[in-house]
Amino acid sequence: MAGTAGGLVVLAVDDEEPALDELAHMLAEDPAVGTVLRTTDATEALRLVGRWCVDAVYADVRMPGLDGMELARKCAQRATAPAIVFVTAHETRAIDAFEVGAVDYLLKPVRSERLRVSLRRVCTGRSSAPPLDDVIAVELAGSTTLVPRSAVRWVEANGDYARLHTDTGSHLVRVPLTVLEQRWAGADFLRVHRSYMVSRAGVRVLRSTDEGYVLEIGHRDEVVRVPVSRRQISRVRRWLRGEDPDGPA
Repeated sequence: MAGTAGGLVVLAVDDEEPALDELAHMLAEDPAVGTVLRTTDATEALRLVGRWCVDAVYADVRMPGLDGMELARKCAQRATAPAIVFVTAHETRAIDAFEVGAVDYLLKPVRSERLRVSLRRVCTGRSSAPPLDDVIAVELAGSTTLVPRSAVRWVEANGDYARLHTDTGSHLVRVPLTVLEQRWAGADFLRVHRSYMVSRAGVRVLRSTDEGYVLEIGHRDEVVRVPVSRRQISRVRRWLRGEDPDGPA
């Protein structure tokens, strides 16, 4: 099945034929897509990825035999790994998808506008210049907002969720703070407290108070104080000086 020549080469994978038919049709209808490959088997999907220059794999999570997560891990081992987008009826694997580096996580039934958002993210990732910024898709009132990492000033733990604070508001995402800490390692974010991670770009000063140390962060026209745990003080000081936070004191 093919769409507009010269567009993305996309592989659709779902063990249920009706769902596969619908997904392949929706992908082929999008002008960004040039060729749609399809299979009901994740093992066959790996062979197709090896034979074709696949830009993106749109895969169900739960499939017999090799499931979508394992397919994503095996694809990631390739020298030219395709972007992975999960298409599933199950919300519970979103954290796993984030950890394996999935570009997006779509819930069935997939809306055409939501599919377009995911394809734009694939196109961004496959451009000649590597993406310098990570983004997180935030669902709000039936619409999707892409929040770039560079817009986040600090992150607050909220159980199995995390709240991203930006200059324009805050967004609750179903990703634990520990996962974001690993994903954004090396991107000038530091875990300064059990419940907080901050961006160095937003920090104004490290200040000592009667209650302990805090980082003052510029937020709109206000200054927000984020607590720093006592055992993190030395790491924070090195980090603010532009040094390796885990280097020698």
